[in-house]
Amino acid sequence: MAGLYSSSRPSSSSSLSSSSSSSHQSFTSRLLLLLTVLPLTLAFLAFVLQWRGGLTDPIARWSPDPFQFPGMDNSGSNPGSDRHSDSGCVDLLGRSKFPAFPYFKDWNFDAGSDLTPKICIISSTSAGLEQTLPWIFYHKVIGVSTFFLFVEGKAASPNVSKVLESIPGVKVIYRTKELEQQQAKSRIWNETWLASFFYKPCNYELFVKQSLNMEMSIVMAREAGMDWIIHLDTDELIHPVGAHKYSLRQLLKDVPGNVDMVVFPNYESSVERDDVKEPFTEVSMFKKNYDHLPKDVYFGSYKEATRGNPNYFLTYGNGKSAARIQDHLRPNGAHRWHNYMKTPNEIKLDEAAVLHYTYPKFSDLTSRRDRCGCKPTKDDVKRCFMLEFDRAAFIIASTATEEEMLRWYREHVVWTDKELNLKLLRRGILTRIYAPMVIIQGLRDSGLFASAIQSAQTTISKDKFLSSVESSNSSRVDEPGIISSRKIGVKESMATARRIMEISEKSSYGSAIPPLSPPVLHDLHIGI
Repeated sequence: MAGLYSSSRPSSSSSLSSSSSSSHQSFTSRLLLLLTVLPLTLAFLAFVLQWRGGLTDPIARWSPDPFQFPGMDNSGSNPGSDRHSDSGCVDLLGRSKFPAFPYFKDWNFDAGSDLTPKICIISSTSAGLEQTLPWIFYHKVIGVSTFFLFVEGKAASPNVSKVLESIPGVKVIYRTKELEQQQAKSRIWNETWLASFFYKPCNYELFVKQSLNMEMSIVMAREAGMDWIIHLDTDELIHPVGAHKYSLRQLLKDVPGNVDMVVFPNYESSVERDDVKEPFTEVSMFKKNYDHLPKDVYFGSYKEATRGNPNYFLTYGNGKSAARIQDHLRPNGAHRWHNYMKTPNEIKLDEAAVLHYTYPKFSDLTSRRDRCGCKPTKDDVKRCFMLEFDRAAFIIASTATEEEMLRWYREHVVWTDKELNLKLLRRGILTRIYAPMVIIQGLRDSGLFASAIQSAQTTISKDKFLSSVESSNSSRVDEPGIISSRKIGVKESMATARRIMEISEKSSYGSAIPPLSPPVLHDLHIGI
């Protein structure tokens, strides 16, 4: 009996242990089930409440009327609700019913408000709406209030210019005979700092024209009460990284009061495909400027970064600048500003930059070719273009077949080598930038661009519009002593020629700063 009793005790103890383990596992399973079901139930409840209007989107709290953004009303009363309208640009620019950009109540973007500092951009452009509208509204988002657009070509056509004129804060200036007469009287023609660019075709002509437009815009900026002025092309976007809330206004507000000029080093787009259609929303990779790189990194990667091209950048590398509006301000070429009475105090930004979308589309090769009448020879292109890559691109576009041009474009412009791209991204030569892409795509999805086009049809009457642009499309009448922009580089007026000859060769102002390439490898004075 003792043996039986003794052998039965372990069996009873084992049963108790097994029962305890089973109970513990059951409790753990129930706890895990509760922790899983509870969040799912709460999430489902929140979804149902928001769907039925019981909750407010936290983002929408920052906007008093978030869903009245132009182009987002799908009612029949909205003139922009028809995607198949008469304007082909509506389909091209697109729209969406989703509130992708709820931070602005309307598309005036604080135009005429008391927010400071007040910033204006001046540009000389011939671009269409597919490029200009995203460019304008992106800069409105980051704090620019006023635009002075000197328009020619496609930009001066009725379908484009009437839309530009309808946008709050945009002043459109046409290249009329009256404008050319006014610019022919500019003091610039009597000074030597720009004289080396006079009477030359293509890019030199554009450079002089930009300088004359910049000079006029200074007067307009003062009359409009602006604090800062920036010259920018419509293939360039300010990238105010480092500023609070990605704000150009905040960036310039933080500049010390004794600073006259602020230089934005430029980054150059590095396209990864040969079929880009909308660079602002399709290009995210950029090559960083020399000023934002350690010297050893820049020169150590120079040959790999140039990929057989003449320079580190395809085009210019000396950035663009903003100037504080003040007495005696003048342009110093398209990339800088100066002052007639003093040497400006200038600083260069350590983080913010200008994003230059350089040859982002294959069609840019032929568009540049079609704007210039130079001969496609190495000697003649020097008269037309300041930079080596522009010269090479013009020659290939003028002499090669379409297939040869595409092959050349892929070899010299498109970054198809993913291994090299990754290597240069890791070194910091290349960088990814998404902010402009996200902002512009958000504006497009909200229907803003389509609404701007639609609203232009009701804000400007046909008769008023036609009378305002009649002179811009008419042929120019040459008058004695007047320098037409088309004659810059071809023929000079005798009166202006005599004035220039009377000027001393020495000038205290120095020469205007042209587009310059970044430092080349032989500029390195220390061993690598």
